[in-house]
Amino acid sequence: MKKRFAFPVLICLFFVQIQVAQAQYSIAPPKGYSTQVGNLVSMLEDLKGRVTRSVAELSPEQTDFLLDEQANRIGALIYHLAATEKYYQVYTFEGRQFNPEEVAMWDTALRLGDNAREQLVDQPISYYLDLWGEVRANTLRMLKEKDDAWLASTALGGGMDNHWAWYHVMEHQANHMGQIRLIMGRMDR
Repeated sequence: MKKRFAFPVLICLFFVQIQVAQAQYSIAPPKGYSTQVGNLVSMLEDLKGRVTRSVAELSPEQTDFLLDEQANRIGALIYHLAATEKYYQVYTFEGRQFNPEEVAMWDTALRLGDNAREQLVDQPISYYLDLWGEVRANTLRMLKEKDDAWLASTALGGGMDNHWAWYHVMEHQANHMGQIRLIMGRMDR
């Protein structure tokens, strides 16, 4: 009995290994972008896709789940990712900080904490993902207008180069992706 069971399992494992070995995991610039800017776009899109796939099917209760009184809700974290990206748009593309209208829209999500725990609730996950999607569409449009020399230059806003600023956006997204997955792992599903 064990021999008949083991053979199909081995065949399945063999085909899984072949598929993994043939997978194309690469960073490549999408059409229309300079090489380094395009590589950045490829990485930004990969991170956003992974975050989106992990949360896209959350219920409203899961979106608003609060691990403890000091934690952040998953919806608020997605809003936070959008706010951070929006901030770096205005910082690197326009050389400024948020104006008063942008502060009203983004500051709670950017800072998180008590205000976010109170205010960023009662929206479906699609609300937060759509908001981030709009911000990302603008990022992609603006990055398409830039080249590798711009990426290596100092941001209009000051002390960092544009590449580091956008690397930080990716780093930020990766950190919060881990936080989101931790929260999801602690939910009753």
